[in-house]
Amino acid sequence: MNFFKDNFEKIYAEYYDRMFLFAKEYVVSEEDAENIVQDIFMLIWEKKDVLEIKVNLSAYLFTLIKNKCIDHLRHTTIVNTFKQEYKAKLSALEVLDEMTSNEEDLEKLVNDAISKLPERCRIIFTRSRFECKKYHEIAAELNISPNTVENQMAIALKKLRKELKDYLPLLLFMI
Repeated sequence: MNFFKDNFEKIYAEYYDRMFLFAKEYVVSEEDAENIVQDIFMLIWEKKDVLEIKVNLSAYLFTLIKNKCIDHLRHTTIVNTFKQEYKAKLSALEVLDEMTSNEEDLEKLVNDAISKLPERCRIIFTRSRFECKKYHEIAAELNISPNTVENQMAIALKKLRKELKDYLPLLLFMI
């Protein structure tokens, strides 16, 4: 005689509403809560012949619900993160689509971004990237340490990446 097989309908009737309310409290959506509870009962039914519970039935069922809710919330968080990334990428592509992509426009975008850099960053960046000078040469010319040059370059590159983030794919293509 199997406890779950013989008592499944009774267990379902006794626990469904409480399990649903518990799940709904955490996943908010009634549909999601209902699906979670149904999944738990489906799991129990599928494993009814081998399932043995060594603890209180109520504690067992609510542990299953809690774990399913956690899984659901983790999955939802991941999905929402990807949706935000895709939305940002779509927006960036739409911006690229709207702008003219000739070299003069791109050069103006880059020059405008460089002009927004703090003065020291801009000087160091232009000497490094446009005059092809090494960090120690720039440090000697400006009477600063090579570490300062390196730090200022890191700041400049970070600011430029942020300023030009919507255009980076196109800039890479044009190089």
